Amino acid sequence: MVATKKQSQPFWLGGAAASMAACFTHPIDQTKYRMQVMQKPPNMLRTLLTFASRDGIRSLWWGISASMLRQSTYSTARFGLYNYFAKAARQRTGQQRLSSSWEIACAALAGGMAGVVGNPTEVALVRMCADGAKAPGQRFAYKHAFDALLRISREEGVATFSRGLAPNIVRSVIMNVSQIATYSAAKRQLLSTFDLEDGMPVHFLASLLAGTVATTACAPADVLKSRVQNAVAVDGSVVNIVTESLRTEGPRFLMRGWTPAWLRLAPNTVLTFVFIEQLQKLVNMSQDARETRSATGVISPQKL
Repeated sequence: MVATKKQSQPFWLGGAAASMAACFTHPIDQTKYRMQVMQKPPNMLRTLLTFASRDGIRSLWWGISASMLRQSTYSTARFGLYNYFAKAARQRTGQQRLSSSWEIACAALAGGMAGVVGNPTEVALVRMCADGAKAPGQRFAYKHAFDALLRISREEGVATFSRGLAPNIVRSVIMNVSQIATYSAAKRQLLSTFDLEDGMPVHFLASLLAGTVATTACAPADVLKSRVQNAVAVDGSVVNIVTESLRTEGPRFLMRGWTPAWLRLAPNTVLTFVFIEQLQKLVNMSQDARETRSATGVISPQKL
């Protein structure tokens, strides 16, 4: 993917890049979650402006602690595990660059495992973001992400953290495959077809395409995940949610919030992959500097 260059990608790098991107896109992310749990929401811009005017501009960053915690678990796992599996696959096959089928397999496996790892923080994120769409008396009113995790486990039981796990795993697999495979393929195509330099314009175009593909592919699972995780009733299963939503809203509910999802995921994908590429360059430069100091005898790493 991104880091098959001289220096392998550190396990933490993908999560750090995704956390940085989330700081910029959280208001859109929050609006998406609110629209997904509302039965008859207005359009994305009106929804965002309505809540901003009612609660203030700062309210658009409500739930940011849960977003950062989610990226620190989910995105760290999905990018880190992908690179681990891809490295193992290259060693097994003897290929320096994996085929598309191997990339998809590695991304799917990493995505599924990351969906399990990130599900508890996903529950907290959905609830904290959707709170503003409810009447004051119906809100969870968590103070921050850790307060949400503690109260959920205490008030509803640890089993609540598995709510929406199935659609979250499906969404995570689709997300990882559509983002990573699309980004890698688009980047290779741009570099080979147009003879471009491996720089910011290529990273931007490839990640924009990856974000659009991922948004469309993930929309149904994303809506189901949000509705199940936001439910409090014990019968808030996927089957019951689908049945009731189909009865009251029709099949179009599966694409509910696509516009804010794209407006969030497309720039989020662009920022994430751009940050990954830039952080990787810093890692490479740092490694080069350490090797140079060691080779010239200025500083021996063994003595540090």
